[in-house]
Amino acid sequence: MKQLSDRVEAFFAAFGRWIFQNAIKTILVILLVTIGFASQLPNLVIDTRNEAFFLQHDDTLLQYNAFREQFGKDESFALVIQPPDIFSTVFLEKLQRFHNELAENVPYVDDINSLISARHTYGKKDELIVGELLETIPQTAAEIEILKQQVLSNPLYVNQLISKDAKFTTVLVKPFVYVPEPEVDVLAAFDESPTSNIELKQAYLSNDQYLEMNTAVEQIVAEFQADDFKVYITGLPAILSNLDEGIRHAMATLIPISYALIIGFLFFMFRRFSGVIYPVIIVSLSTLVTMSLIPICDATLNHITKIIPTFIMVVGIADAVHILAIFYRHYEQNGDKEAAIVFALGHSSLAILMTSLTTAVGLFSFSLADVAPVSQFGLITPLGVLLVFVYTVVLLPALIAVFPLGKPTKQSGRHSQRLDDYLGKVAHFSCHHPYKILFFSALLIAVSAVGVSKLELVHNPLKWFPDDAPILEATKVIDDNMGGSATLEVVIDTGKPNGLYDPVLLKQLSESVKFIETLEMDEIYVGKAWSLDSIVKEINQALNENKAEAYRIPDDRLLIAQELFLFESSGSDDLEKFVDTELSKVRFTLKTPFGNAYHYQPMVDTVTQHFITHYPHSKVTVTGETSLSVKMVLNVISSMIKSYTLSLILITALMIVLIGQIRLGIISMVPNLVPLFIVAGLMGWSGVPLDFVTMLTGSIAISLVVDDTIHFMHNFRRYFEQSGDVEYAVRETLLTAGRAILITSVVLAVSFFSYILVEMKSTVYFGLISGGAVVLALLSDYFLTPALLTIVLRRQVQKYPLPASAKA
Repeated sequence: MKQLSDRVEAFFAAFGRWIFQNAIKTILVILLVTIGFASQLPNLVIDTRNEAFFLQHDDTLLQYNAFREQFGKDESFALVIQPPDIFSTVFLEKLQRFHNELAENVPYVDDINSLISARHTYGKKDELIVGELLETIPQTAAEIEILKQQVLSNPLYVNQLISKDAKFTTVLVKPFVYVPEPEVDVLAAFDESPTSNIELKQAYLSNDQYLEMNTAVEQIVAEFQADDFKVYITGLPAILSNLDEGIRHAMATLIPISYALIIGFLFFMFRRFSGVIYPVIIVSLSTLVTMSLIPICDATLNHITKIIPTFIMVVGIADAVHILAIFYRHYEQNGDKEAAIVFALGHSSLAILMTSLTTAVGLFSFSLADVAPVSQFGLITPLGVLLVFVYTVVLLPALIAVFPLGKPTKQSGRHSQRLDDYLGKVAHFSCHHPYKILFFSALLIAVSAVGVSKLELVHNPLKWFPDDAPILEATKVIDDNMGGSATLEVVIDTGKPNGLYDPVLLKQLSESVKFIETLEMDEIYVGKAWSLDSIVKEINQALNENKAEAYRIPDDRLLIAQELFLFESSGSDDLEKFVDTELSKVRFTLKTPFGNAYHYQPMVDTVTQHFITHYPHSKVTVTGETSLSVKMVLNVISSMIKSYTLSLILITALMIVLIGQIRLGIISMVPNLVPLFIVAGLMGWSGVPLDFVTMLTGSIAISLVVDDTIHFMHNFRRYFEQSGDVEYAVRETLLTAGRAILITSVVLAVSFFSYILVEMKSTVYFGLISGGAVVLALLSDYFLTPALLTIVLRRQVQKYPLPASAKA
């Protein structure tokens, strides 16, 4: 193993010399490659939809796609309006103007449902009339009273278009399922050019279209917003649009802040312009190329993949700093740039390669996940890590060769000596008080174990917004007053054309509505449920002189068929929202509050079991956005367990192989796992939720901890083989790799902690967890690792005489 490492180190030293001597050509090639990849960046898109978290062949996604292609979107922009009096001429006229303004100026709108467009079904002699509730705005008190009775007595209106207490009303803006196709030129059929035969593939509405809709809705709401017309904007499309804007704002804010902090600390640590600009150049180019891999791999930017640029910055800075720390130390001694970079690459490149491989292998385990963004993260990020390594060992020597480098100052020398003195004291304490360190570590682990037991599984995108975000207030208003803002869909397939004429099935739908509306479990309750039975009851009542007692399902199958035929013949297309063209499938919708997706599982299981039990001769499919959320979190949990387990196994195996000793390889994993456990404990004690964002952040924590340990153990093994003395090996390791570990840790920790400046809580948690992991990894490698090595190797016989520097 030692001979192999020696050959690898010699290769990197020779490679560094060749790059140094061919610097201009190297820089030009790197720039051309970077520009080529970066040309794909305009194709980068943001996608925070639930659908984006599923692999294309996932049955849950296929079922949802089939549902929305049949019945349309199940989620809408929900505009909740709170006026002084809903049933007043002044308000209804303003509501009408508001409704029309939305219809005319919001793009991608499939339908708008409000009191203005609500269906009103009634009988007039022997005629069935299906019209709009407000064909004309009532002007007199008597007309207003009639309207009020009609609205509050209709079960379909209550908790759908108006609250039970009549204090709130809603306007539901339903998006298209697909992006509308461009208008077709009828003359194109006679065009014999090849392009005339191109078949356009319809695309589902994406975040970009939701964002356009949300912007238009917000502009219109701003025009109408008043004390007597208070409007709240919510609904899943609005939530997704706000998340989209949050990601864009977070990245626009954090990247400059991170760069500023990195620049400041690099200058403070190195006291050289080159020590700042070289790592920044490497990080910038590596990040550009890695981000271009997202569209190239047909992936998107979302709550998972948004971590990638920060992660690449972490790796890029660490790689460059580890080489520069050795380079400057050697350069200060001999003043020869070429000799210094050749020495630095020979000394550190193998360790950096080892960290890159372990990081890449650990992250690649996430590519096997059943969650699309996690799988994409596990594919793209390892490639980015390896790209960073290539950019570092190729571009850094070239930059050093081309640009002049000033001689070290006395101030930087004094600064370096003070740091060496501090690191020497750390080595002495760690090696002379190992049991105290282990006792303190055990105490932290015990306290952390209590914190880990307090961790709560949460998936609720609303929890990522700041507490004063308008979307939170709006969603609470609709949940508290309108029965909820999230929907769960059930499709019942009788398997027979006209199977929905069956009065037994329709009556069972009515019974299901009653049962489902009584469900309440795990803080989730059903605020409203409805299906085809309500339309049949409505028609039957209208054809029986509008009598209240006629609001029921007829017993005669033929009569049901005739009533539905009359309804369709009236010109209304509302039946299409509930059934398929063959009347063999029916849609059942229930509405719940927008909450923690983990709490929906018992509700979904209960609903599923109810429909399977009471519709034994039909095929039952539970779907909709809520069902997607539930399946998504289950996929995340199972994927994270598999990926973390595989990642730790692979990293441990690599540590053993790369370090060359089973015992040292296993020992090295202890200080890797302890910081992660302490971070998890701190999350539990501080109430940070365990969701798929914070769970995935752990992959970064593993990488940070393992990278530092590899650098430490790689150098420790070299110095221990030279001397056979643990304290000497620890001290020399800290004076070389330890300096770089300190610099990278300080830079990265401050950079991550700066994320508290962003409003999105998910980003704040990411910064706190990552920054905490960096700090704990540093302390672990400075104190816990040397303590373990001292105890395990204390009886090691010195095979080599101590170098003079060690005896002094």
